[in-house]
Amino acid sequence: MIRSLLLILLGGTAAVAAPAANSPLAKLGVNAGSNGTLSLPMEIAISLTLLTLLPAAVMCITPFLRITIVLHFLRQALGTQSTPSNQVLVGLAVFLTIVIVQPVAQDIYHKAWEPMDQGKMTATQAFDEGSKPLKTFLARFAREKDIKLFVEVTKAPAPRNVDDLSLSVLIPSYILSELKTGFQIGALLFLPFLVIDLVVASVTLSIGMVQLPPAMVSAPFKILLFVLVDGWNLVVASLVKSFY
Repeated sequence: MIRSLLLILLGGTAAVAAPAANSPLAKLGVNAGSNGTLSLPMEIAISLTLLTLLPAAVMCITPFLRITIVLHFLRQALGTQSTPSNQVLVGLAVFLTIVIVQPVAQDIYHKAWEPMDQGKMTATQAFDEGSKPLKTFLARFAREKDIKLFVEVTKAPAPRNVDDLSLSVLIPSYILSELKTGFQIGALLFLPFLVIDLVVASVTLSIGMVQLPPAMVSAPFKILLFVLVDGWNLVVASLVKSFY
């Protein structure tokens, strides 16, 4: 998966136009070689710069975004404060993300990284081939309304199919769609626990236990309900299946 994301981020490096020999950039080692590619120091600098975008790519263009939002809402609904900890939730989200995007990553690897590594295609060609499976994945979960918004914002021509959409349109569309989906699932998770809070609050007030916080009383009941229905299995299974 990491190689596939690196290919998407670094694939456009070779397509950068070479500067003129007498330009200021050429004095910094940005001059092109005999085959029209960038010099080695400049390639390293661009690669290291693009690598800084890798965490953002992992968080935003993978199921990691939806999973972390849902798990955060679940913890808030349970009222367990910092249990499970952020590290545990992020770790669970990372491994679930690897499971979900593994077919897409393998497709990108076999279609783009391997041919480029064997010298059968250039980095630009590998980027084009590797972006096709990614576009298909993003388009499956991006809402048409969000895609239309960013097509209008970027003033791109009206697309006829997924291949006509650029990543600059699909990626923000996917992020907006995943944010909405994550919040919808989170709201549904809140409902059963909200009912318990309301019932406990009504009972404590009716018997005059004003000084006792209702949240303290309802917390054990919410945790007990979650454990009895095998909540972690249900939530994780539903999240994974929502991407298939």
